[in-house]
Amino acid sequence: MYFAALLARTEDGWEASDTELDDVETLSDLMDLARDASVDEDTVLVFIEQEDAWFGVIRVDGEEDPRIYVSDASAAARSSYGEILLTDELLGREPEAEDEIAALEELVDLDGTEDGEPDGTGGARHSVPAPAAGTIDAIDPDDDPDAVPAGPIGELGILADLGMSEKELLTLRTDALVEIADALGAAEVLETVR
Repeated sequence: MYFAALLARTEDGWEASDTELDDVETLSDLMDLARDASVDEDTVLVFIEQEDAWFGVIRVDGEEDPRIYVSDASAAARSSYGEILLTDELLGREPEAEDEIAALEELVDLDGTEDGEPDGTGGARHSVPAPAAGTIDAIDPDDDPDAVPAGPIGELGILADLGMSEKELLTLRTDALVEIADALGAAEVLETVR
């Protein structure tokens, strides 16, 4: 069960609205929703919570890049909405590195034949050649570049100037969004959309 909401800061306090994520496929889609809810390009917080598993906070301040915090990256990685938040940059990966590696592997053929050409055994070659020492395939399988770390990831100070310290954010588990809203002075408005 997911819950998602937007909190937009105004000069009169916070305004809350629930958020339908059915049409959200990318982080850009989520940013568009946040910016549409913004009043005078002020701060907007997007909350996403999967019951008892993980929560995420995305902060958008005007046209600046979004700031993201996810409470448990490995749990979020198993969620379609969590995957939206776990960008290559947040995970410390080169953007689309796996696509480049796959393309290079397709181009390189270690025995000099192209896919489908006879390999001297009387048949077409369909299997992947054994990795040669020093190639990308020879990387230790324990060093999985696609592995997602367990635990929190992102910007710990995302809410520090709004009333919630890094330490407080790290201690949140269940009902995290209620506690965050309470620290921001927005508990009542969040409760109206919950």
